[in-house]
Amino acid sequence: MFLGLGIFLVWWSINQIPNSEYDSFKKALKTANYWLGIPVFFMLASSHILRALRWKLLMQPMGYKPSFANTFFAVMIGYLANLAIPRFGEVLKCSIISKYEKVPAEKLVGTIVAERAFDVICLGIVFLLAFIFQFNEMLLAFSQLKKYLQTQPTQAADGFPYVKIILLLAVVALLAWVIITKKWKLFKTKFTAIISGISEGLTSALKLKEKNKFILYTLSIWMLYLIGTWIGLYATKGTEAGLPTALSCLAFASIGMIITPGGIGAYALFLALVLELQNPSIPKSLGLANGTLQWFAQCIIVLLVGFVCLILLPIYNRNKK
Repeated sequence: MFLGLGIFLVWWSINQIPNSEYDSFKKALKTANYWLGIPVFFMLASSHILRALRWKLLMQPMGYKPSFANTFFAVMIGYLANLAIPRFGEVLKCSIISKYEKVPAEKLVGTIVAERAFDVICLGIVFLLAFIFQFNEMLLAFSQLKKYLQTQPTQAADGFPYVKIILLLAVVALLAWVIITKKWKLFKTKFTAIISGISEGLTSALKLKEKNKFILYTLSIWMLYLIGTWIGLYATKGTEAGLPTALSCLAFASIGMIITPGGIGAYALFLALVLELQNPSIPKSLGLANGTLQWFAQCIIVLLVGFVCLILLPIYNRNKK
């Protein structure tokens, strides 16, 4: 199901390109250097491996040492699930480790939050470096991004009222169940356990014995993102640029990954916006071609590796006691 949905999302993203720019877009893709996809594939795959190793480190202070295989499977299956439902992968990751490694799910939620906090810090550093090296271009990019967000609301913004209503109904249903069944004590015990678990997971980052290794993994992940983006700029003729431009592209493309499921549509659009501001001679269609190519490379990695992990997960744990 996830594989089929992923293919549909790729098709849908390509069809968002305006008809007037479609010919130049196709030409850029036909003449692209696809051999550069090989080093990018290994770099992004390596970043996923480092994410699994980093997540393992966060579980150690709580007394849990899950296998690397299950941790990596969970990370990749989580990315695969995110292509279908935004952030559903975070829940699925916790469920997989909880099932196969017997780590309480509520504690894993805390580690996920801690991971995201460090990633936000790293993204902030990327923006800071981009401003240092390309101050004027970044200001223009923010101005253009603001106009885009004002004129074209994101899926997340459109869907927010429905999410709010569903969450409200869920809370009302839970309270009604507690009142009818008179299970206040059970509810209080479970709620306290969840809050305690999340708190323990969050503070696990402060109790790390191998802090240097955790920082090294985190910086390496983002360095691989940066180098992968830089190499990706050389995939299409006319978009070749240096590391400062790659920094700006990574910063805004990361925003695209946040505001839409898997970065669909927004990733290529924001990357094209940065390239156009860097060099006005670069047509939007060329920037969109490069952005689509880079997004497609990431999507293919998640689909291929994630689908393989989905198959291997029950096989690996079949004989596990």
